[in-house]
Amino acid sequence: MMTVEPCLIIDGQARATAARFDVINPATGVAFATCPQAGAEDLDDAVAAARRAFPTWAATPIEDRAARLLAIADAVEARKAEIIRLLSTEQGKPMAGGAAGEVGAAIMWTRFTAGLRPEVELIQDDATARIELHRRPLGVVASITPWNHPVLIAVWHILPALLAGNCVVIKPSSYTPLSTLLLVEIAAALLPPGVLNVVTGEGAMGQAISGHPGIDKIVFTGSTPTGRRIMANAAGNLKRLTLELGGNDAAIILPDADVDVVAPKIFAKAFGNSGQTCAALKRLYVHDSLHDALAGKLADLARAAKLGPGDDPESQFGPVQNRAQFDRVCELAADAKARGGRFLAGGEPLSGPGYFFPLSVVVDVTDGMRVVDEEQFGPILPVIRYHDVEDALARANAGENGLGGSVWSSDVAAATALAQRLICGTAWVNDHASLSPAAPFGGAKQSGIGVEFGLHGLQEYQQVQVLRVAR
Repeated sequence: MMTVEPCLIIDGQARATAARFDVINPATGVAFATCPQAGAEDLDDAVAAARRAFPTWAATPIEDRAARLLAIADAVEARKAEIIRLLSTEQGKPMAGGAAGEVGAAIMWTRFTAGLRPEVELIQDDATARIELHRRPLGVVASITPWNHPVLIAVWHILPALLAGNCVVIKPSSYTPLSTLLLVEIAAALLPPGVLNVVTGEGAMGQAISGHPGIDKIVFTGSTPTGRRIMANAAGNLKRLTLELGGNDAAIILPDADVDVVAPKIFAKAFGNSGQTCAALKRLYVHDSLHDALAGKLADLARAAKLGPGDDPESQFGPVQNRAQFDRVCELAADAKARGGRFLAGGEPLSGPGYFFPLSVVVDVTDGMRVVDEEQFGPILPVIRYHDVEDALARANAGENGLGGSVWSSDVAAATALAQRLICGTAWVNDHASLSPAAPFGGAKQSGIGVEFGLHGLQEYQQVQVLRVAR
């Protein structure tokens, strides 16, 4: 167990709580630390602190706010080894690849965000009036983050909110709270008291946040069912919402694709973070002429992958992060087998401690089966045979999700034309799940509301104000 007990940060001060809960190392299935359990009074105090800090922070020039963000990036970089180790232990991803990559991306994203500047839009300027569109901060923003990328997604939520002039209360997932607590501790030390606060807790705390009358906006990354509950609970004071929700991203492999070229790329985009990424490639539609060859190469790569705990330098992939998700992955694999699915690699949980499920490639599956229709959010990739491209497109577009999708082909023009017919927030060509801090990212259909990143994402944290000066 950790010897230093982490605390909440409220109004610039560390706060201990009487109640605590266990944090599990998914590589062992055993608790390695405890986390403070915030109560209703802690949440009220955090929101009140943010509301007190808001007028002064909103009036702070954006150049000064940006300088604070850059100082946060430097401070995080100075302690990145500590964050990487903690992130790897509580989330499960290998230190050398996944955890180091996530923390590095968080630093890069912070510095990029600090450079964003909203512009005043001139709508009219004539003898009658001058009309300008300005953007003002909203007030108190609440962030609710998931367990798959707890440091990076916290940065995605917090930093643009702060740059826009808002104050923040963040609640990390109860599965992975510790790296976020450390991140907030580092950042809050460089900000005025109350500008950034963190509370922790399990399901009831998220419900309390979404219904709190002192919160003006919620940004949430997680499942679609939870997003729906947040949206309903937030209606009391018409909170603004940014919801990045579930995805069951489809990829279509056209018959002219080069199997040797695309196989390792598809493997990386499907199994990164052991498949526990919202925008990961989760349904692979492969033309009949390439199906067997591509599925075989993917299975070869999966069998060669090295699974292990995050602190093993040879580990390439870690465990499923928590027991509930591990059980779900096992259920989906068992259901696929029961319905005729054939695993070319994996398909059974590994024996021993921890929540390890091997990278798995399953064929002889199709739409209507759980492993295809439901987001696996784990290391299982269904490879689905198709004969007609239009049919593959229709199947890719079916269902309630629409986060991302991709088309793979040697003919970039043809692939681009088909990708533009995918119903999703981001369509990739010969790529998948690659994100940029400059390009907006969000979902279509039931995959979310609003976007993140770049100026479009920054605007989600601002209120439009039209200024009309009569002449």
